[in-house]
Amino acid sequence: MFVVTTYNCNSIRARLALVKGWVEAHGPDVLCLQETKVQDKDFPAIELEELGYNVIYKGQKSYNGVAILSKAEARDVRDSLGPEYREARFLSAVIEGIPILNVYVPQGVSPDSEKFQYKLQWLETLRQYLASNYSPHDPLLLAGDFNVALEPRDVYDPEGLDGEVGFHPLERKALRELLDWGLKDVFRLHNHSGGLYTFWDYRIPNALKRKMGWRIDYVFATAPLAEKCTWSWVDEEARALKKPSDHAFLVAEFDLQ
Repeated sequence: MFVVTTYNCNSIRARLALVKGWVEAHGPDVLCLQETKVQDKDFPAIELEELGYNVIYKGQKSYNGVAILSKAEARDVRDSLGPEYREARFLSAVIEGIPILNVYVPQGVSPDSEKFQYKLQWLETLRQYLASNYSPHDPLLLAGDFNVALEPRDVYDPEGLDGEVGFHPLERKALRELLDWGLKDVFRLHNHSGGLYTFWDYRIPNALKRKMGWRIDYVFATAPLAEKCTWSWVDEEARALKKPSDHAFLVAEFDLQ
């Protein structure tokens, strides 16, 4: 089994013990991290390598930041969608012969913000990057925090949140266009009901217990890989721990034999 996990840790320094404990307990083949929030010189690579993983990372001070932990060597490492994108939001590598792309999509702030337009542009650039560098007929994984809930069943209050950042029609359209390149949402291949989330806002008291969440973290796969996905699940237990991230671990399991 080949197990890929994605997790927005919301500061790797604040969540290092939690991440180490989860990795030791579950042993994924690949772990994609977002919002590490550290410069490269401060990334705790040694502590994570001691768990038996190869570690690659792209960070910046206080914001953003992405990393990939893998049991196998990470080859052909890339850390940018292009020279105009300086923020640490993209990291990719070929692992076990499979291109794995880890992204932290801009949040967008509000629909009337320039940062919202930047978010839409970023998603379109990602789509173009896929189209220019890969084929949907070959195995590929795209994972991370996309900051977009795609469908009404992916948010706790679809009517009340409609038009808000994260559940705006333009964002959802941009994400669908990305999927239309040739990607499958592997979680939805195995889980069809609503009320299944990956993010619960800190600002909402007891959001996890009250099931007031969003599904904004994804593992997407091209068809040759999606058909080998045997299961996908969200580990909500880590969100219930003391001083958690506001996200949960999203896991996808593949039978590559």
